[in-house]
Amino acid sequence: MRSIDSIDFFYLSMPEILDIADGGQDALLVRVVAGDQVGWGECEAAPLPTIASLVCPMSHSACKPVLASVLGQAFDGPDDIARIHRQVRLSSMDLLQSSHALSGIDIALWDLLGKIRSQPVYALLGVRKAHAKLPYCSVLFGDTPEETRLKAREAQLQGYHAIKLGWGAFGHGALRDDIDQVMAAREGLGPDGILCIDVGTIWETDVDAAAQRLTVLEACDVTWLEEPFHTGALSAYRALADRSSRVKLAGGEGAHNEHLANLMIEYAGVGYIQIDAGRVGGITSAQRVFEHAQARGVTFVNHTFTTHLALSASLQAYAGAADHVLCEYPGHPTTLAYDLTCDHLERDSNGEIHLPERPGLGIDPDPATIRRYLVDAEVCVNGQVLYRTPTL
Repeated sequence: MRSIDSIDFFYLSMPEILDIADGGQDALLVRVVAGDQVGWGECEAAPLPTIASLVCPMSHSACKPVLASVLGQAFDGPDDIARIHRQVRLSSMDLLQSSHALSGIDIALWDLLGKIRSQPVYALLGVRKAHAKLPYCSVLFGDTPEETRLKAREAQLQGYHAIKLGWGAFGHGALRDDIDQVMAAREGLGPDGILCIDVGTIWETDVDAAAQRLTVLEACDVTWLEEPFHTGALSAYRALADRSSRVKLAGGEGAHNEHLANLMIEYAGVGYIQIDAGRVGGITSAQRVFEHAQARGVTFVNHTFTTHLALSASLQAYAGAADHVLCEYPGHPTTLAYDLTCDHLERDSNGEIHLPERPGLGIDPDPATIRRYLVDAEVCVNGQVLYRTPTL
């Protein structure tokens, strides 16, 4: 019987962090070791507070460090991953950053088990065939409509059949500004491509402000409006969904457990539920959300704006679904995000991507990149070092 011998968190960062909505500027990589096998995962989270959740002193019985529920645990199969997952949720339920730590660990455990059994993760999840996915080029809005038009045109010329533009100045200014941005995006992409718009919760709960944009979204044949409101603003989502006849709503990337995501599916009126395995609780939780979405007729889409390790992890939960085909694909990744892995999920001649058939996630980090971007950090309490940057 194997056991979890070690868990290491690697804090990586670009030399300069810009004040833009790009989570690929830093990374928190997870390494889990059992015997002679190594699994890798990634948290979609701010690295330092997530490291703290791994090692912090216990506050009370439901606020324990994540490490205490994982290190030394028996590890032989999927049931052990489920048991470890449940134990972290119970023992660290009041330590909110623990969901992000658990996510990266859970991904690494699935990668580890796949390598032990010489199977892809999706096969461990009961999937016989991993279906191709259609990636949408995920990029930020330009500062001007002309910049947005050029971004959309570039994606179309690169062979993308779908694009999502998000964040930036959208929703911060006048209605006319947003109309011009959407129209520019459609002009750049052309009449046939799939166009999605992401506004990053800009309207909080203001349904009327969001509804003012529906006319141009419908006129430009936008497939979905993503995150008009905070993840938990279910009534606002539902109210806007009731007012939108053609444009579907999308959301869920902010859900840090399957219960929050399932509430969106049940009560928010979303047409698309977008789940990040690096936030929701790993592949374990992502698969549960997919099963719930499928049963309720809601389309499941991954959320990935960072590395191809994270991309592979987020695709595993719905790899076997032939009718859930769209997937988020980082259009302009940072050098850290792109270089972090030795391999990438490249588009084929049809513009589709395929999960590797190799064991585990089929994507491994590049040690040279880890060394290049590794941040030297230490967590010390009362003279005791709880965390120090690990060695490769």
